Amino acid sequence: MTRPPYEGPAPHDGPAPDPPAPDGAAPDGDAPDGDAPDPPAPDGDAPDGAAPEEGVGGRVAAVRKGMAGAGIDALVLRPSPDYRFLGGGEGAFLVVTADVVAETGDPARLVPAGARRVGVDPEMRVRELFGLAIEAELVPASPVLAPLRLRKEPREVAAVARAVAAAEGVLARARELAWFGASEREMARRLRLLLVESGCEDVVAVRVAAGEHTAGPAHVPGARVINPGDALTVSVCGRWDGYCAEVARVFAVAEPPEDFDAMYSVVLAAHRAGLAALRPGAPVSEVSRAVTEMIEDSGYGRFAAAHAGRGVGLAPDEGPRPGDGTVLAPGMTFCLEPAIYVPDLFGARLADVVTCTATGPLPLGAAPPALEILDR
Repeated sequence: MTRPPYEGPAPHDGPAPDPPAPDGAAPDGDAPDGDAPDPPAPDGDAPDGAAPEEGVGGRVAAVRKGMAGAGIDALVLRPSPDYRFLGGGEGAFLVVTADVVAETGDPARLVPAGARRVGVDPEMRVRELFGLAIEAELVPASPVLAPLRLRKEPREVAAVARAVAAAEGVLARARELAWFGASEREMARRLRLLLVESGCEDVVAVRVAAGEHTAGPAHVPGARVINPGDALTVSVCGRWDGYCAEVARVFAVAEPPEDFDAMYSVVLAAHRAGLAALRPGAPVSEVSRAVTEMIEDSGYGRFAAAHAGRGVGLAPDEGPRPGDGTVLAPGMTFCLEPAIYVPDLFGARLADVVTCTATGPLPLGAAPPALEILDR
């Protein structure tokens, strides 16, 4: 039996995810005014294999077509974004063949006799792979499934929009908290509680960075006390009803540090430039180029973040990505995240989810505001 040489995905950068919220968690009582926007259907002609017919049945048909083209006889998925994409529920594994789509605890029983290549979930660990006991070459399932997940169905875009509204609701409540004298870690803990109260089923990441720590893109909330005069970056990322969203905002505590407001205005301008570039037919790399050029023209070029965004949906980080050559198409959802990090001084990062439509970008939440001042 041939085993693949990988050991599953790299760990998520930052703090470990919190456990899922208990069933029946109370909804956030202070959600933003109004309902989440109803995004338009991802109309327009789809690239081959990129937009399966809506619904699980259409997805399975598209997956089978992809499997045939890749010479894969079966897929074996564990609970993961790919598993949920194909309608997986409570089973230990989901098996897809030319004739069967079924959840099972014993995938080897459903893999056809004589199967030569079996696609396995990219989130499967080595111990799970060896436990499959499948006599076939095991290959990643991603080449079949990732292209199909790029373009979201209208109901998926609406689900992402609801997740964005929930994340924005958490940050709206966070503005009312007492920040003076609290530590980053304490405020991150409070934000996690607000996420759970909002109905978040999986807290992916919470980041609170104050003062010089805002200059660290991978900073983990620690014991640093938040004081008047600090810059502050806050972000929440979670999963609601199966779909993920992240929102990040920038604040100053009582008053901004010297030159911080000017630097933040550059990040805002870069956000607007990236948003304008997020149009169907444009390579995703054009979004990054627009963000980077705006920051470079301001004189902060050497402090710009390495990337300007990534796709979001069933997973918090998925395609399209700026470096993968993807051309934007209606139905793609993208987390736009321009940032500037000035070492040992301060930084600022925004994160907002946008969907690409036939006529251009549609933000799924509110536009980032001018620099906000926290007064307590």
